[in-house]
Amino acid sequence: MLTRNYRILLIAMIVAVVPVWTSCTDDLSTSPIDDSEVTSDMIYEDPENFRKVLAKLYAGLAVTGQEGPAGSPDIDGIDEGFSSYIRQLWVTQELPTDQAVVAWPDPGLPGFNTQSWSPGNDFVMGMYSRIFYQITLANEFIRNARDEDDPQIQQYMAEARFLRAFSYWHALDLFGGNIPFVTEDDPIGAFEPEPVGSEEIFSYIESELMDIEDAMPAPQENQYGRADRAGVWMLLARLYLNAEVYIDEPRYDEAVTYTQRIIDEGGYELNSTYDQLFLADNDEADGVIFAIPFDGNNTQSFGGTNFIIHAAVGGSMSAADFGISGGWEGHRVTPEFVDKFDKDNDVRAMFHTDGQNRDVDNLGDFNEGYAVTKWRNVTSTGEPGSRSAYVDTDFPMFRLADVYLMYAEATLRGGAGGDMNMALNLVNDIRERAYGDETGHITSDELDLDFILDERARELYWEAQRRTDLIRYGYYTSADYVWAWKGDTQEGTSTSEHLKLYPIPSSDINSNPNLTQNPGY
Repeated sequence: MLTRNYRILLIAMIVAVVPVWTSCTDDLSTSPIDDSEVTSDMIYEDPENFRKVLAKLYAGLAVTGQEGPAGSPDIDGIDEGFSSYIRQLWVTQELPTDQAVVAWPDPGLPGFNTQSWSPGNDFVMGMYSRIFYQITLANEFIRNARDEDDPQIQQYMAEARFLRAFSYWHALDLFGGNIPFVTEDDPIGAFEPEPVGSEEIFSYIESELMDIEDAMPAPQENQYGRADRAGVWMLLARLYLNAEVYIDEPRYDEAVTYTQRIIDEGGYELNSTYDQLFLADNDEADGVIFAIPFDGNNTQSFGGTNFIIHAAVGGSMSAADFGISGGWEGHRVTPEFVDKFDKDNDVRAMFHTDGQNRDVDNLGDFNEGYAVTKWRNVTSTGEPGSRSAYVDTDFPMFRLADVYLMYAEATLRGGAGGDMNMALNLVNDIRERAYGDETGHITSDELDLDFILDERARELYWEAQRRTDLIRYGYYTSADYVWAWKGDTQEGTSTSEHLKLYPIPSSDINSNPNLTQNPGY
């Protein structure tokens, strides 16, 4: 398709078995297909195999290959651990911001602390490769499912189209419109797709989601870990909230519409406690709209929440308190992020300070910067997860508190149909959970856009959203807001505007003459 990695993938889809995932949930639990006997064409002759391949599509958000954490990777040419969807989404969305720094010296990784990277960066390649692996797999599934009359297979196809739109949204957000655009209507095999631009990709994602809306299960009616209609609404709301960045056109009216729909028709409630959303039994928490399941036995990976939890533990921290056997001593936060919590009784301020300096004088020293205790492989009753090497904690990709904050922001930005009193009440609902009572409530005079941005930081940190938020607010590269090591100075400085988009990996630029590099690289 584009690079050696994608040619291998497309050929494998034609001549070999489509790998399957043993789900941590019953309905998508499958037995492996015998790849010595079955070709791709034969797979789809059996309707049961549509369910198995759909499981693989969802699994691509959690695992990296066919043999646990390593050994038979989905993507050739890069370190398998670097190809994890959630791991690289976290790296690209959190590390270049005020919410995280990393101590590790892996080539190309320290540059995320300072917003400095190149088209040859392995971590950029890891994210890009995983996105287009998912898109390619979805295209193959849809190509084979579209002529099927079975209503169940048609629902599976709608879910596959959702997952493809989900990955195209990440491609648009991270890399812009100069990306290869491929659907089920394009030829099978190695070819050189052309970019179509941000506007067309935006419109494609929008139209796909609208087209599948009625084919998706009603909110909370699908199996846990699979998308439903509320997931469609949430992805549309995310698309519209950021439309002014993506296509230079405000779409806040629609952002209000779809967040309102989730609130009115989703049937979700805020979980009574904040911490359970990030524990080993968070599959039982309320307010999660779409989660990526992880299980210590069935979805082993060096990415996902396993990466988030292990990388945050070190120094004087007890690994056993986090349900793991040892920490990787990687991630901390900047002092500017700590300052977002201006009151002591906000339970979301989950920091380990013993032995940790608040300031980050040395990026490579784990003890420089407060550590974060938000994510743990321990249940809400204090029991450790099923294994200490691989965690049971799911990743809540979409959740209700985010919907509340998106509604408030879109309303403040002038979205038609938004109600300021409702926006204030929703924000105060979030803060009441954080403070345990009404002491965290704010007034209408305090509710403005900068407050929402800070509240998003307090509520959603380390959930792979911060870069997108800072870009939407105009703070990501500007001198109006700086933090430690932004721009490669300890006090922070402005950076180049071109860094709002990541570079197209040099391997794709070199192999596809139809692509041009993003400006500034």
